[in-house]
Amino acid sequence: MSFLHHHPFSAASRYARLVLSEYDEAVEFVEEKPWVRNAALLALNPAGILPIFIDDNETVVAGGSVITEYLVETKGARMGEVRLMPEHAADRAEVRRLVEWFAGKLHGEVTNYLVTEKIYKRQMKQGEGNTSPDPAAIRAARANVRYHIQYIGYLAARRNWLAGRELTLADFAAAAEISCIDYLGEVPWEADEAAKAWYARVKSRPSFRPLLNDVVRGVPPAPHYVDLDF
Repeated sequence: MSFLHHHPFSAASRYARLVLSEYDEAVEFVEEKPWVRNAALLALNPAGILPIFIDDNETVVAGGSVITEYLVETKGARMGEVRLMPEHAADRAEVRRLVEWFAGKLHGEVTNYLVTEKIYKRQMKQGEGNTSPDPAAIRAARANVRYHIQYIGYLAARRNWLAGRELTLADFAAAAEISCIDYLGEVPWEADEAAKAWYARVKSRPSFRPLLNDVVRGVPPAPHYVDLDF
């Protein structure tokens, strides 16, 4: 049995969950608090960052992008056309560029602010950190998100999927980030119809259903969050 140490609203964890599901991997989920550094987690990943995947050979793989590429390398051959990484080096480079954009830039400028301030801080117990939301961080995220939605729309309007003709890791890296933001009702979908149509396609995949069932106590999802045709 494989294990994934994760948090339901860690975007990197969601990215790993999506790809694990696409590859039909049986996984036992271990929920962690990303704001708490504990010895057991640090023993698995000294960086203390989620997600952490332990496969059935007890290989420990840490980080959303590292886990997903590990899955491509170890499981991808059996997946045929849906292996999620292109054949040619230049196409793979574009996938990796976009994964870095979404998991790095979009996450740092939008997702991390919103999830930390609106979800993590609500879940923190006394002594685990500052539980007061930072309005400046939320304002920064709201100022940045429109640009990122428009960039997704720019890509989606010119390509079949974000990185090119085929569905790839780039689509799931982007969707993992957007899903967290969308749960909170912070995606300005009116800003770009192409981005909205792309997200509806990804959201309709069976691998996405578990994410749509995630709920934060005291923070209900946006009314359209679970709708496939929104």
